Amino acid sequence: MSERAHSPGSNASDGDRDGSTPLAELEAARERFDRIEREIDDHGGRGVEDATDAVEDAADAYRTATDLLETYVDRATGTGRENFKAYVQLEGQFATLVDRLPDDLEGRSAFEDALEAIDKRRLSESDFERAHAALEPASRYAELVDDREHAREALDEARTEASKRLREIDDEIDEHERLLELSTADLDAPVDRLREPIDRYNEAIREAFAEYRLEASAREVFALLERSRWYPFVGYDRPPEDLREYVVESSDGEYTIPELLEYADYSRSKLSHYVEDADVLKRRVATQQTYLDGIDAEALTIEWPPDEAEVLCRRTREIRPFVARVADEETVAALRTVRLLTYDDEYDRLQTAAQAVAQLTPEERDRLASGRVEDELEALRTEREELEAALEVDDPI
Repeated sequence: MSERAHSPGSNASDGDRDGSTPLAELEAARERFDRIEREIDDHGGRGVEDATDAVEDAADAYRTATDLLETYVDRATGTGRENFKAYVQLEGQFATLVDRLPDDLEGRSAFEDALEAIDKRRLSESDFERAHAALEPASRYAELVDDREHAREALDEARTEASKRLREIDDEIDEHERLLELSTADLDAPVDRLREPIDRYNEAIREAFAEYRLEASAREVFALLERSRWYPFVGYDRPPEDLREYVVESSDGEYTIPELLEYADYSRSKLSHYVEDADVLKRRVATQQTYLDGIDAEALTIEWPPDEAEVLCRRTREIRPFVARVADEETVAALRTVRLLTYDDEYDRLQTAAQAVAQLTPEERDRLASGRVEDELEALRTEREELEAALEVDDPI
């Protein structure tokens, strides 16, 4: 993968920083798993489908055999009746274990040699040591099964990381395409034709809303907030339920929000002269000061740089009734002027230029001018194709 895909402005993955990539890790993990699968096939001694089962059976047999030897090493050594009884049990179980192994299993002789080491009427610890030594070649079966499980886990993890990187690449591609789109902007375009009407409206609605807060009752303001739930482009947060209930149902809801906030700082004895229930106000208002302070005009303003024409047109249409509720006709007219901008044949050019001026950093402009963004985008697309192909090689194991 080209290093250009992770030059300044793109999000290099952790793997790239330590010299590897998710693609390389995935390929290495799959190669390791396939190599161990081939080893298992080689040690199975039969067809591919049977080889895995044979090695797994041999691994189980090895673990069972070593467990038997550990279990009986003290009980089956010696000359007593109980020792002989334990020896008979050990030999019977060990012989059954060996008999169940496939005749053509490579390494079957290790189990047979271990059985031969304990096939005598009297056993000593040295006989158990010889049996353990005879079994040693069969430990490879258990190692292979363990290695395959570790390789399976590593492959699953590599697939997860590759999928994560794929999502990151999609985000990076979107960002590079955004930069390329902005690169077509006319940076000398007269964006003030958009900026001045928008600034004029924003200033007017902020002043109007500040006055509205001073004059309208909290209940009236909450009714306005409640109405906004039906308008996606009017982004007011609805009040907490206990606060809403208090403002709607209590006579205190006739006070303005600034008045309620002021009262929340009063002592309970002083509050009793102004509100219906001092304790309720303390519980409902004093604990929600941050929310109440945050009720302002921002949900009714127009952001800079502005959205595309159709989005801005929809936004101005949705916020108009709210503006008319809190402001005078002059402010409504200022909003109407902003909406009319979206019908200007030059709007798209000016909007793109405004986006570019506001969003492009000096470093991004240098990358665009040098052609590095196009190179990075090409490398990202190539990396995405390679990762997608690698992930499609097999299903998660």
